Amino acid sequence: MHSEQASKQSTGKAYTREEALQLDGSDSLRHLRSEFIIPTKDDLKRKTLSLQSTLTGSQEELCVYLCGNSLGLQPRRSAGHVSDYMKAWATKGVFGHFKAHEDSIIPPFVNIDDVAAQRMAPIVGALVSEVAVMETLSADLHLMMASFYRPTQERYKIILEGKAFPSDHYAVESQIRHHGRDSEQAMILIEPLDSNRATITTSQVMATIDEHASTTALILLPGVQYYTGQYFDIQAITAHAHSHGITIGWDLAHAVGNVELELHDWDVDFAVWCSYKYLNCGPGAIGGLFVHDKHSQVDKEAIENGHEGYRPRLSGWWGGDKATRFQMGSEFVPIPGAAGFQVGNPCALAICPLLASLEIFSMASMPAVRSKSIMLTCYLEELLQRSTSRAAEDGMDELYWIITPPSTAERGAQLSIRLQPGLLEGVMMELEEQGVVVDERKPDVVRVAPAPLYNTFSEVWDFVAIFDIACRKANSKKTNNSRGSGALGGTEDKGWSLIK
Repeated sequence: MHSEQASKQSTGKAYTREEALQLDGSDSLRHLRSEFIIPTKDDLKRKTLSLQSTLTGSQEELCVYLCGNSLGLQPRRSAGHVSDYMKAWATKGVFGHFKAHEDSIIPPFVNIDDVAAQRMAPIVGALVSEVAVMETLSADLHLMMASFYRPTQERYKIILEGKAFPSDHYAVESQIRHHGRDSEQAMILIEPLDSNRATITTSQVMATIDEHASTTALILLPGVQYYTGQYFDIQAITAHAHSHGITIGWDLAHAVGNVELELHDWDVDFAVWCSYKYLNCGPGAIGGLFVHDKHSQVDKEAIENGHEGYRPRLSGWWGGDKATRFQMGSEFVPIPGAAGFQVGNPCALAICPLLASLEIFSMASMPAVRSKSIMLTCYLEELLQRSTSRAAEDGMDELYWIITPPSTAERGAQLSIRLQPGLLEGVMMELEEQGVVVDERKPDVVRVAPAPLYNTFSEVWDFVAIFDIACRKANSKKTNNSRGSGALGGTEDKGWSLIK
């Protein structure tokens, strides 16, 4: 229902910037933009870390930041949360773990992860007991696989997508080898049927599950695919896996804070995520995990009678029963729920920006966030298609096309744009020069992600206008150089080229 309504609202032929500004004026979430620090164009270029222009509301022109799929912008209230942490540590030392302060916006350190889990649960559609805020995504994935990948002689395979984020691929391969298995035989990779689009259909996933059901121990898939922006049908695929008795986990790095999730109701076994993308918590921010309630029960009577009484896992003291945690006993009794899968004391400092961000999410609802997101991506798609139509009228070849699925039910906030070969470097340099922040996946994909909490329709309009010019410039330079080395002009490494 959200998809249909948003599509109709966003395709009102708002082709001018003035019309884009009118869309901004009717945006019910527009007030949330002021909650974020948006870099100016000069900020991006200056060689010092001065925050004067950014924090004081300078008249410097703001950049067009459409890179929330890689790193979300900083909430203004993050600094206050971190500051209170530093003050509590400075003035109370170890007592900061247990003593609340009347003027503090953060809880005592010992409870800070519990508070974060309470605020995180609605974002992923979970019971509070099913969520833990801890570690980083890759570490959480290993912890989950240590518990949920239980290979037998008959069932030992793991199904994943062939274009999985590298860390997921590494984790799966290493877990298989850790169990003494041959990864070549145990890894089943689902490859895109169309390399130009690079997406995987739900029917293709289900057919792969059917083919390998009798020998599969685990399935790991992304909620939203990092390269294409494709949003997988988590509910349908999870149900299909369970119909074959197969455990399934989801990497929600690009889904959490982006699309509506109902992990408990969808009967997902486990999920992991990071919080530095759409959750806006900063580089390398703390991760999170979901474990369905059915997998995290603790039978204390069984434990007292010498039985395990809980799901096998890699255990650590922070996952132990709070009532006995500080008695320093050697017998591990886990906390019921996802918290029982915690290993070490979570970093209170790292949780502070998460609490700040979740306060902003609480000012809206995920359906409202998702509805605006669909409107933004539909508008972006419409303007890009109009740009290519104008280019065709000018007699130009197609310079780019969108590889993200056209259905709003099959994508999140990100549209991935594939350029003709040889254009990427020139396009990215021009975008950076004009103060536009997106990211690239070499050799030829630009990922553009309007984040509904802080991005606007006028920014989308500005991006398409600048992007169109950048593509034409890069193509002209490529054509002019075609009789030479074939290389795109310009040798200076900038921005993403340094990082990637």
